[in-house]
Amino acid sequence: MIRIGIYGGAGYTAGELIRLLVNHPEADLRWVCSQSQAGKRLTDIHEGLVGDTDLCFTSEVENLDDIDLLFLCQGHGQSTQFWEEHERPASLRVIDLAQDFRDEQNGYVYGLPEWQSCRIRQAQLVANPGCFATAIQLALLPAALSGLLTQPVCTIAITGSTGAGQKPSTTTHFSWRNNNISVYKPFTHQHLQEIRRTLAAVQNDVLADIDFIPQRGDFARGIFCSCIVRHPMIDERIVETYKQYYAHATFTHVSDQPIDLKQVVNTNKCLVHIDVSQGRMLVTSVIDNLLKGAVGQAVQNMNLMFQLPEDTGLHLKASAF
Repeated sequence: MIRIGIYGGAGYTAGELIRLLVNHPEADLRWVCSQSQAGKRLTDIHEGLVGDTDLCFTSEVENLDDIDLLFLCQGHGQSTQFWEEHERPASLRVIDLAQDFRDEQNGYVYGLPEWQSCRIRQAQLVANPGCFATAIQLALLPAALSGLLTQPVCTIAITGSTGAGQKPSTTTHFSWRNNNISVYKPFTHQHLQEIRRTLAAVQNDVLADIDFIPQRGDFARGIFCSCIVRHPMIDERIVETYKQYYAHATFTHVSDQPIDLKQVVNTNKCLVHIDVSQGRMLVTSVIDNLLKGAVGQAVQNMNLMFQLPEDTGLHLKASAF
């Protein structure tokens, strides 16, 4: 069994992570630390876990020598602070869900399994990708591998309200979000940095601009991503290139039919679809932002790090409606 601790357990992503771990056949969740909820039962905050766990939130980090794996689920920037205040035992593996180490500094490996699963299997430290970054990279990786990202790529991705976190804000209130859609952080979203790093590495550093326009949708969870790629060599053969690239991917699949969010919500899947027309293609991808875009992918990385089948504890099915 993998002995596990979670630092930062009160948010949406931590709740989903706990849900996965208490049902994972190889996971032994020892403690969940949340200073804001210390002393409360996990089920007081994550009510969907009633009947699954009797654990209470701790106020402090427990002994790091007594666990095999630590998940860091605090906000961006707080992972760096955590390691300024704590010493990591040499045997402790870490999966960080913040963006602090996604540039692979301090020995971290960028945890996108469809790109570098071999490195993740050998890693002690993994930086989990961002949700938008996951959807966009999985839409564009085979194109980058084929050297097709030489002209500006237009990318629009719509995310659900859970992507904004659990803390209420003006744009997460139901009365504002319902029957509404809006743009935020056009051209400047923080996930662009990791997207460009990965795709430039795949395409040998020759990479065109990626014009990324994030949008808020009026649904709770999921990301629907649309990327337009232009290149004179694009034709119908690119579909087979995508299928070959993802042929052995556990959770990413190329669909011959148009895709939609309901096919992936509550699962760890990414679905990709390609439409081709006269030297250009539209690549659409869909993921659940809390699962494949966050903790589902984190558990997928955990499985790789501990030499387990990649889908252990992740046999999650989408709802029919």
